[in-house]
Amino acid sequence: MKTFGLIGYPLSHSFSRKYFLEKFKLENINGVSYKNFSINSINLFPDIIKTEKNIAGFNVTSPYKKQIIPFLDKLDLLAKEIGAVNVIKIKKCDGNIELIGYNTDVYGFEKSLKKHLNSDIKNALILGTGGAAKAVAYALRTLKIDYLFVSSKKEKINNKTIQYSDLSSEIIANNKLIVNATPLGIFPDINKKPYIPYKFISKSHILFDLIYNPTETLFLKEGKIRNAKIINGYEMLIFQAEEAWEVFNS
Repeated sequence: MKTFGLIGYPLSHSFSRKYFLEKFKLENINGVSYKNFSINSINLFPDIIKTEKNIAGFNVTSPYKKQIIPFLDKLDLLAKEIGAVNVIKIKKCDGNIELIGYNTDVYGFEKSLKKHLNSDIKNALILGTGGAAKAVAYALRTLKIDYLFVSSKKEKINNKTIQYSDLSSEIIANNKLIVNATPLGIFPDINKKPYIPYKFISKSHILFDLIYNPTETLFLKEGKIRNAKIINGYEMLIFQAEEAWEVFNS
């Protein structure tokens, strides 16, 4: 029996376990199971490897997409460039275990976003600077869309980071795509949203929230009442999960 699992904290909003258990049933995939590993410290990760003898791979979610990296033996080129991992493949040979990190968030985000784009989308704001934000930035570079990170911290990322207090009508107008890559608004804290000047959003904007639960966050609702196109993270999650399954079985 092969075991796969999700690492993160908290996991009350978890997509992966339900998705994969349904996939196993619908596609008659036998001899596999899926568990949630809700750990409040990444330092507990080695204990899972020791105790779960049949573990074959992990999905990784917030807040550990960057913190997990020192515990891995190897990163594929994409995960290394982004500096964030959301999939871990476990190779076992002659009693030895090798943990290899991958990133399928890029694939999921790019595939979900691509069909909504138009020629007006040349610049974007990425709200947040964590592992998910890094994946979004990579996908936007692939799509030839320039971007700025928006951070609540005073930090610089290749001179492409601004603070929320810097957001003006001009900046909002010039960045027709706004991506929420923060956990603000995720269940159960559904009454939260990123602090941006929503009054400057227009019908020519696209608001993409990586959150899928709830289906319409306050962030998306603010865009909806201003006739912007809104996209939640559900389709992205499906795409990245299917790509993760390909990684597990490659």
